Amino acid sequence: MNFDDLLGRLSLEEKVRILTGQDFWSTHPLPAIGLRSMVLSDGPSGVRGAVWDERDPSLNLPSATALSSSWDVGIAHRYGVVSALEARRKNVDVVLGPTINLHRSPLGGRHFEAFSEDPVLTADLAAAYVAGVQELRVGATPKHYVANDFETDRFTANVVVDERTLREVYLLAFEKAVTESKAWLVMSAYNSINGATASENDLLETPLNTDWGFDGVVVSDWTAVRSLESAKHSQDLAMPGPVGAWGDALVEAVRSGEIKEDAIDRKVRRLLALAARVGALEGYEKPADPPQVDGIAFARTAAAEGTVLLRNEGALPWRSDELTKVAVIGHNARDARTQGGGSATVIPESVISPLSGLRTALPNAEITYSIGAVVQEGVAELPPATMTNPQAGEPGARVRFLGADGSELFAEDRFSSALVYLGGNAPIGESAVFEFRTTWTPSESGAIQLGFASVGRGRIFADGKLLREDTAVPVGNDLGAALLSPPSISTPLEVTAGTPIDVRVELDVPKLEGGLSNALSITVGVEPSNDDPQALIDEAVAAARAADVALVVVGTNSKVESEGYDRTSLALPGRQDDLVRAVAAANPRTVVVVNAGSPVLLPWRDEVAAVLATYFGGQEYGDALSDVLLGRAEPGGRLPTTWPREQEDVPVINVTPKDGVVRYDEGIHIGYRAWLKAGTEPAYEFGHGLGYTTWELSDLRANDPSSVALTVRNTGDRAGKHVVQVYVERPESALDRPVRWLAGFAVVRLDAGQAREITVGLHEHAFEHWDNEWATEPGAFTIRAGSSISDLPLSTELQVR
Repeated sequence: MNFDDLLGRLSLEEKVRILTGQDFWSTHPLPAIGLRSMVLSDGPSGVRGAVWDERDPSLNLPSATALSSSWDVGIAHRYGVVSALEARRKNVDVVLGPTINLHRSPLGGRHFEAFSEDPVLTADLAAAYVAGVQELRVGATPKHYVANDFETDRFTANVVVDERTLREVYLLAFEKAVTESKAWLVMSAYNSINGATASENDLLETPLNTDWGFDGVVVSDWTAVRSLESAKHSQDLAMPGPVGAWGDALVEAVRSGEIKEDAIDRKVRRLLALAARVGALEGYEKPADPPQVDGIAFARTAAAEGTVLLRNEGALPWRSDELTKVAVIGHNARDARTQGGGSATVIPESVISPLSGLRTALPNAEITYSIGAVVQEGVAELPPATMTNPQAGEPGARVRFLGADGSELFAEDRFSSALVYLGGNAPIGESAVFEFRTTWTPSESGAIQLGFASVGRGRIFADGKLLREDTAVPVGNDLGAALLSPPSISTPLEVTAGTPIDVRVELDVPKLEGGLSNALSITVGVEPSNDDPQALIDEAVAAARAADVALVVVGTNSKVESEGYDRTSLALPGRQDDLVRAVAAANPRTVVVVNAGSPVLLPWRDEVAAVLATYFGGQEYGDALSDVLLGRAEPGGRLPTTWPREQEDVPVINVTPKDGVVRYDEGIHIGYRAWLKAGTEPAYEFGHGLGYTTWELSDLRANDPSSVALTVRNTGDRAGKHVVQVYVERPESALDRPVRWLAGFAVVRLDAGQAREITVGLHEHAFEHWDNEWATEPGAFTIRAGSSISDLPLSTELQVR
């Protein structure tokens, strides 16, 4: 595409203007050349749109860890297509995903949002996701480029990593999305790499542009462009706007000769090319009408495909005709986590919990429920059905923004008590006080903790009486965490079921800095009661003892896994471990479901009949789980990341900068590679996953470095899915190499007794290493094939030159 004519019609000021957002989520238009504003939106597990608002709900897809557990590029492609359909429905031009940073440490706060600890698995799934999004003329944005594999001090930390490790591990995860799927954008990260912040780093040019042929837009992570220096590099778009580090200062830098106008022109050309691709520039083809795809059905399918059966002692699948009474236990069984916390959050129209899903799936069985152990931390929003707008008399709440003199600057009716303002029309920067008011009707009697979660000084009123005034102080200095995972303030209150209470919360609007200066989040609700935790366990045990089977759903919450901070522990929060052990002792047919986005410790794993890892399963989670439990769908997942026995066993775990630096001293040995090098046995290895049938692999053949062939047979009595995994070894090598590394994989679906010969493509760099360029160490490589990193019954040798 040649945009020289359009460039010639632009002044320097106009060129510079479109290189910074016009607001939080959109770019500047230039009507004189037919350029409209483009809208960018989070992503990656759904598309929120330009506002964070329950009145404009979004499809909530399973977390990236669930997607990657499918090991299925077809599922990843469909995931991208569905994301693009959501984007088109919401008038969004660019999806800010996929997140393809690696699972270097299981403590990483955004672990749930990324794919895998392996760069090849990540690369293949990311490339398929990007292709699916862009097939519908929506831009995809692989992020965060690069080595942004932790959250602690993410704005300022410097990652020290050698070039070989960068190329073979962290950059490799990005490469295929650019070279094969031709991603239209890449997002630069907050952190520095080897001393230069990502938006001012030579890695934006090499390898991204020079080696990979990237011709798209490098968009910054929000507020990651901090100086004019980034304009001298291959950083194209600074978000958000309208205030940023470029603007008038960049115009003056060009006029003074500090920065060449050619550099600005290159950035503008790329932005115009993006506009042409998404249909935002006159004279270029508009996107065709999107296909009709059932996104809700796909969310259900994807959740089942990503469910990993970690253990099964003949307990699953259940036979529905044999179940008369099922004990469902766990906080997450009723209040499921369907997505992680932070900017990836979307607001679904509805969520199907495991409890509701089972009640639908087993209409003739008695389903009991016990909470068992409290998992929630901090204030949880009020159920919408219990709120009445005191002004409109309809469901919901009344929200007002007030000036310093008490005058009303802005008001709206909302249907949720969990509110986030990032973009939109609310005059946050000009407001002094935020007011939330609803008539709340409790469904249970007793003592509660009524409060709010936000940052700043707030006041809690019930029936006009001030109950508490206090200041919520954020932990740490990450503004994103303060906004999206704020602390809670609450106060005790006695309530009676069915008796309405006028709830009012006032918040002195906090004055955040930079790109978050016009942002606000607050949740009004109730903190959980945990006065007698043993009584909750005892109640669950009694229910389990009286049931045919017990289903315990354990998991994490938004305070454990979220953007803005890393985890400190892999243990399940609260007394969930005690709960599982007690229930398993009461009922030998106990099945445990792990509703966590990333690895957690399962010290009771050998004491229960079955364990399922379901991650954050999206809005159709409960129905998908029921499909798997009852054998209507195969638990199609295999682990994309190693799960440890004990936290101290994890060979690479550090996420905390020391003196501002995170050293990737382990080099190429992360994930299963580090586990193999250490010789330590995990709880569940990379690639592990069981199914409902059995498999036999035979006749492995490698004719050249590009692929292998083998025969796969379903030896069981029902149809199923298998993931064939191919690894490479080089025991005698002059180089430091992993014990073995993933080279390729393939999903096979066969009927009972069916056999098929398959070909598995191998990654183009499978036999190469980085030595200032891609190079090959001549000689014999061992190729192994099987079902996980440690279950590899087949092997052959290949001579590579």
